[in-house]
Amino acid sequence: MSSTTSVSSLARYAAGDANPLPPRHLGQRYDQAGTFLPEPGNTVVCHLVEGSPSQAAVLEVRRRMQAMPDANCLAFTPASSLHMTLFQGIIEYRRSLPYWPADVPLDTEIGAMTSLYLQRLEGFAGAGPFRIRVVDVVPTGLTVVGATDDDVRRMRAWREAFAEVFGYRHPDHDDYVFHVTLAYMIDWLDPDRLPEWEALFDDCRALLAREAPVFALQPPAFCSFEDMNHFEPLCVFG
Repeated sequence: MSSTTSVSSLARYAAGDANPLPPRHLGQRYDQAGTFLPEPGNTVVCHLVEGSPSQAAVLEVRRRMQAMPDANCLAFTPASSLHMTLFQGIIEYRRSLPYWPADVPLDTEIGAMTSLYLQRLEGFAGAGPFRIRVVDVVPTGLTVVGATDDDVRRMRAWREAFAEVFGYRHPDHDDYVFHVTLAYMIDWLDPDRLPEWEALFDDCRALLAREAPVFALQPPAFCSFEDMNHFEPLCVFG
């Protein structure tokens, strides 16, 4: 990916005609100071393996981003919460179909939904282990895919299996972009700053290719959360 192409692709994070409104999660998921707000829900994630080269490389990318002079445009997630979402659960502020199982009332309390899913997940076997690799670095984090064709198939199989258990398929079920979130946008970047951000991301891509060409992840875990600070494993598969 050339720098010219990459800088152009970063335009979706820049102030201007393409972004006339504030970032969509601002004021609901986090505030202007970058403090995460209550937003309870549940989800299936794979946390990074503690102490692994993968985790060290990601934390270095995060550190370099935080050192940028305009890093205050980003609300960084805690290092301890870093994960890849494998399948999206339900969330307090998204109570509508098809983001909720059609056979459960939309006003069901989040804790009750989590308990229901734990019941449905009893005996759930999953689709086996998989590994990932990074394909891009952007202001909000890392875009990842299965490390091999077999890993891609297994990740898809996990999602199909969870869709049956959870009782819904989001509109992006088949083309969901896997990622490791490092930050959320508080404010759009100054367009004049994009070349410096892209130079940083070029370096970060090289770092990840060198230090962590393949990521080791913890097994998928069904987790509950109160906000984006912590994802508590309730049921681990694998």
